[in-house]
Formats: sequence, structure tokens, C-alpha cells
Amino acid sequence: MDDVRHLYVHLPFCAHRCGYCDFVTVVGRRGQHAAYVDALLAELTLERDLLAPALETLFLGGGTPTFTEPAVLARLLAALPDAREVTVEANPETVTPALAALLREHGVSRVSLGAQSFEPRLLATLDRAAGPDDVRRAVYALRDACFDNISLDLVYGIPGQSAPDLDSDLAAALALEPEHLSCYELEAKPGTRFTHAHAEELARQAAAMEGYFERVVETLIGAGYRWYETANFCVPAGHAGGRDLRAQHNLGYWRGRDYLGLGIGAVSTVAGRRWRNAPSLGSYVGMLRSGSRPRREVEVLPPATRRAEQVLLGLRLDEPLRLAPVAEAVDAAGWERVERLGLAERRRDERGEEAIALTQRGRFLGGAVTAEVLA
Repeated sequence: MDDVRHLYVHLPFCAHRCGYCDFVTVVGRRGQHAAYVDALLAELTLERDLLAPALETLFLGGGTPTFTEPAVLARLLAALPDAREVTVEANPETVTPALAALLREHGVSRVSLGAQSFEPRLLATLDRAAGPDDVRRAVYALRDACFDNISLDLVYGIPGQSAPDLDSDLAAALALEPEHLSCYELEAKPGTRFTHAHAEELARQAAAMEGYFERVVETLIGAGYRWYETANFCVPAGHAGGRDLRAQHNLGYWRGRDYLGLGIGAVSTVAGRRWRNAPSLGSYVGMLRSGSRPRREVEVLPPATRRAEQVLLGLRLDEPLRLAPVAEAVDAAGWERVERLGLAERRRDERGEEAIALTQRGRFLGGAVTAEVLA
């Protein structure tokens, strides 16, 4: 088997852990960065036959990939397969001119910067180390290194955030002219210290979240961006010299493509099976050093599950979802109801085949509409 064209690599190291974060992260451990990269490359060797000879996308996520020791990061990038789109996530305070040059020299074509907000008091609430000027300096350093595909992440619904604060964040982000923006509703996981510290304000923000979402969409569409996925926006191809500036790696997920994940906590979906590597750094490094695959949770995905996932994810996009492969997952009566309400419609896809999509109003309601149409 060699038809998997999307590769995710998890670099878990961070300078510190933000209060709201629930990703698989490891604080500090600079002395273990090299051993971890050795383990990543060993896992890649064990799974190499799953990958196509030519990859479409490679994504380095975290953690904070750019917190990884520079020489170690360079060695990893040099050893990974080439891909048409190579994305690296970065925290702004880690991006220096030298780091930007290193990424460019090693084939990275796209950088996703975790700005989150441009308001210092909101960044403090999120436990973020970077300030607004760090975001700007990072963007300038990347531009100086000739990066022409930069994405900014923003978060809304932060405790203490007002509608004018959100407007200010969007204006500050737009002033940097990123090719791509990801705007996420803050998710504070139950039981975390962040939830305990801000419970009352999080409840208040939950009531305002729908209005914030509509504000984000209207502002970014008004600025000329394409709202191509629920939380994602890009400069349209017509204004980008014909380039498709959507996040191609994430498009692979949303379109239900198979993908391989390497590293602790990484998830893979290949040929009807999904597995997740255990999150233990020590176990991961030790097992791969001995030539064994890491410990994993494995789930078999029946065709019905895959079809339902394709509907759930595919309807997040602004492109129509071809009906034939997923028809068994769509409840006909439910679909008729949402069509009558103006929340969904039938279309033809680019090949002229019958397809389905949410209207703009339906996309604002998102998951509630999708739940209504799943069989």
C-alpha cells in the first residue's frame, strides 16, 4: 500500500503550557529533542510503505514545532519526504530571521502563526508568551525570508473579550495581510484549571459566541477573503495569481482522505483503520529505539462510519459534497426539512454530478444542521 498522500508530524515541545491547551505537549526537555526526532524518523521508516512516492502535504504541528532546537528541526526537515505543501506551526516569539531562513532553506512553503489575539490583557488570560509586536515581527521576518503563504490563528470568546476587542483583533490581523486566517471559538475543556479560573465569564461568553462567529465571517468576507471552511478563510485564487491558498493539508482531512501521523498522540487513518499513538514521550522513544512500533489504540472504521464522517466534515466546506458516495449516510426526510428552511441545497459539483451543500445561513448553524441530516 502506498497511496497515503498526507503526512502529519507531531513535535510536542513547548516553552510552557497555556491554561486552555489540551493538546499533547511536553514543556521544555531540550535535552530530549534530538532523541525524539530520532524516534520520529524511526517511525517513518517503519510506516514508509503506507506513503505514496509523492506527497501532497506535510504538516508539522505541536506543541510548538519552532521551539524544537534549530539544528534538530533542520535535521528533521531534511529527512522528511518532499511534499507539494509543507506547513510548520509556529508561536510568534520563536520566529527570528534565522529561524525563518532555516524554514525556507529546508523546503517549508507555509507557516501558521498562533497569534490568538492582539490585546495584551487577553493574551495574558490565555497564558500566551507572545505580545502583539511579536506577531508583527514574526510576520515581517517571514516576509523577509520570502514566505508568501502565511496563516494567522485567532481565538474568540476569550474571558474578558468584548465585541470591540474582537473587531480590533480582526483589524490588526488584516493589517498584516496574511494569505490565510483561522478563527476559532475558544474551547475550554471541563476540569482544566482554565475552566475553574474563568467559569463565570466563559458561561457569559458562550451566550455571545454565535454573534462573534457571524462578526468574524462578515468582517473577513467584507475584506475579500473566501470563507471556505467553518473556521477558515483565505485570499481567493483570483486575487492570488491563481494559487489555491486553502490549507491543503486540512482539506485532506475535511475531504475524508487517508493520512499518516507520526509522534506521540498522533492520529492516523489508513484503509479503514484509525490509530492513535500513546502520549507518553518516554515509552515512544524507548519502543522505537528498540525497533518496535509505539503503543497505539486501534479502531476499525466500518464503511458507514466513514460515510457519516465524510458528511460531517464535507459539509463544513463551501464546495459541494458529491452525494453518491455518502447517500446512505444522509436522511432523506431530514434533508428535505433543512432544504425547506433554506439551510441546505442540492447542486452539481465540478464534474456535473449531484452534490449537496449548506447555504450561508446553514453554515452559520453548522453542526446543528449536519446532525439533522445524518441518517
